[in-house]
Amino acid sequence: MLKCSKSYCSLLTFSVLAGGVFAGSHSKVEKTEGKRPNILFAIADDQSFPYTSAYGTKGVHTPAFDEVAKKGVLFTNAFVGAPQCSPSRAAILTGKNIWQLEEAGTHSSYFPKKLLVFTDLLEKTGYQIGFTGKPWAPGNWQNSGWTRNPVGPEYNSAKFSVVPTSGISKTDYFENFKEFYSKKGSETPFFFWYGGQEPHREYEDGSGLKAGKKLSDAVTPPFLPDVDLVKSDVLDYILEIEWFDAQLGKMLQFLRDKGELENTIIVVTADNGMPFPSAKANLQEYGTHVPLAICWPEKIKGERVVNDLVGLIDLAPTFLEFGGNSAPPPMTGKSLSKILLSKEDKTVDSSRKYILTGRERHTHARPDNLGYPARAIRTDDYLFILNFKPDRWPAGDPVPETLKVEINADNEKSLWPGYHDIDNSPTKIMLIENRGKYPEQFKLGYEKRPSEELYSIKNDPGCLKNLAGDPKFQIIKNELRKTLENELKAQGDPRMTGNGDVFESYPRFGAMRDFPGFKEKGKYNPKFQ
Repeated sequence: MLKCSKSYCSLLTFSVLAGGVFAGSHSKVEKTEGKRPNILFAIADDQSFPYTSAYGTKGVHTPAFDEVAKKGVLFTNAFVGAPQCSPSRAAILTGKNIWQLEEAGTHSSYFPKKLLVFTDLLEKTGYQIGFTGKPWAPGNWQNSGWTRNPVGPEYNSAKFSVVPTSGISKTDYFENFKEFYSKKGSETPFFFWYGGQEPHREYEDGSGLKAGKKLSDAVTPPFLPDVDLVKSDVLDYILEIEWFDAQLGKMLQFLRDKGELENTIIVVTADNGMPFPSAKANLQEYGTHVPLAICWPEKIKGERVVNDLVGLIDLAPTFLEFGGNSAPPPMTGKSLSKILLSKEDKTVDSSRKYILTGRERHTHARPDNLGYPARAIRTDDYLFILNFKPDRWPAGDPVPETLKVEINADNEKSLWPGYHDIDNSPTKIMLIENRGKYPEQFKLGYEKRPSEELYSIKNDPGCLKNLAGDPKFQIIKNELRKTLENELKAQGDPRMTGNGDVFESYPRFGAMRDFPGFKEKGKYNPKFQ
């Protein structure tokens, strides 16, 4: 269960005692001198909640994220549409769930040109748009009819000559942002996507310790062994989070110096959870629950902590509303303006009862290039997951150790160690090689799962104990399943309308391994068309 940092808890208490909380929030943006806000969207790559210092997590120092949270709203219950990079980013761009996005709903496939993205819509209303770092990716937009990445024009020419560790990208995000800014007119509002490559793997092993971090400061997720190797791996992950945050800090200072900070909406979040077993590419809590802070100093009351269930698919309609788009297209996400323009803390919008998430194929991790289809519903108290193919290995098929070869960046196609939906890492290999010593942690991350999973999140945020078979929770489980299935049917999810295998047909443009069956890169699987 979340424990907010002391300063935020104190702030929240003071706000209530002082009578600073009141109802009557509005959802329409009042214009100030007719000037539309700029938007800076900062999205980390593979960062789980609660790994920022604003949430009180020990061993993490994120002053830029904390500044945005202090100037605006710190969200404690924000969720991605999918626990994987490209489908999550597609959901953000379109304001829709992944089962509504055809090829873009699976990892490293096409992005259909017919999908409307908020970046194009902002541009059509006069915004200058651009990105640095990682945009919508990985995948193939070039052959889908797009003339540029769906996020917008690229600004990636500025590079560092030296970076602190080999795992950190040499892209100079801040200098690229400055180049983008220099090209806009003085009265032109901007939308800029800062897509950090961090903390995506690979990490330089031991880089956190080399930077002076201590094993005692590493907060290990409850589903992993609390041992030195895992702690060191977590410190390497945290070091990259802090690099991402430091580049954001430079952008905030630049906007402050330019007099633009007050009228800039700043959103800081991540595309999915941390690259460890039982997290990224899983619908469990550490795969979909991400940090989120939003500020707009000119309009949004700061120093607020909000517990409403929100999705990153809610950002697209929010940006369009605040950007003055008078006729936005239909979206599944719901604007966050009611929450952001309120003065309230804790729960603001009582209509937000649950969040839906889902996953399809991640990597080429099974014969015939099959995925692991699943959908989930998350309420304040519970997470229910529906696994459509429980006969499959959720992390990808295991392979015999006789196929063991050295793992490195040039050997991504190798079959060993299997379980390829988990990024290669010291933690991954340690659990495989010590499954007898850590049977419960290995089971959670690697072994097959039943068709239904139910977790009491406030008591079990690590999703360690599946309650789906417990008679005491049958009513709750059945209600959640019914709500989930009704929503999926209403949204036209092919998994609920008899055409779910279409997801198995979609091309993959990432590495293809030597599993049996279909393995043609960039091709549709005719077996499922």
